Amino acid sequence: MNKMTKLLMAVGLMLTTTVAFAHPGHGILHTHNDFLNGLLHPMMGIDHLLAMAAIGFWSFRQSTTMRNGTPLFVVGGMIVGAALAWGGLNLAGVETGIAMSVLLAGVLIATMAKLPTAIGGTLVTLFMITHGYAHGTEMTAGANLLSYMVGFVIATLAITFAGRYLGAAMQKADNRITRTLGGVVAVIGGVLAAG
Repeated sequence: MNKMTKLLMAVGLMLTTTVAFAHPGHGILHTHNDFLNGLLHPMMGIDHLLAMAAIGFWSFRQSTTMRNGTPLFVVGGMIVGAALAWGGLNLAGVETGIAMSVLLAGVLIATMAKLPTAIGGTLVTLFMITHGYAHGTEMTAGANLLSYMVGFVIATLAITFAGRYLGAAMQKADNRITRTLGGVVAVIGGVLAAG
């Protein structure tokens, strides 16, 4: 099976994931293990999966500083967002922010935009604050905060590095494929934002 076939199969599988599973904190796939709940949450929604994977994918073509800093920006934003939720702050427009992070990450890939680290890092951190906030608000009452947080941090890093690995694999491919992939991610983000 060639790389293009594998890529098309992966995109097809992502497109078949339903938005209904975006937030298992509402009772879908909830377990009694706080670490496992944190680990599963980012993996069960197309919005979280696409945003984190797309950011990892995009980061591969950035400067060395941005590429190396991206995991820290992603995790830092997630932790800040979760802390805001756990601190009782009401952050409006979280679902729209999550959808927009998918859309904008897709645009960054499609345009092959290269950003200075200060701008790229800030953008990635802001994207992830909305995702972290959603994770924080959906943690089960009485759950062990540290176990849950460790779970979602590990999942977040795994998804981001998977995206980076795909970005590295696509480095030698025709740029039209990368641009198309970015366009597909942006369209999905637009559909999520409209929904």
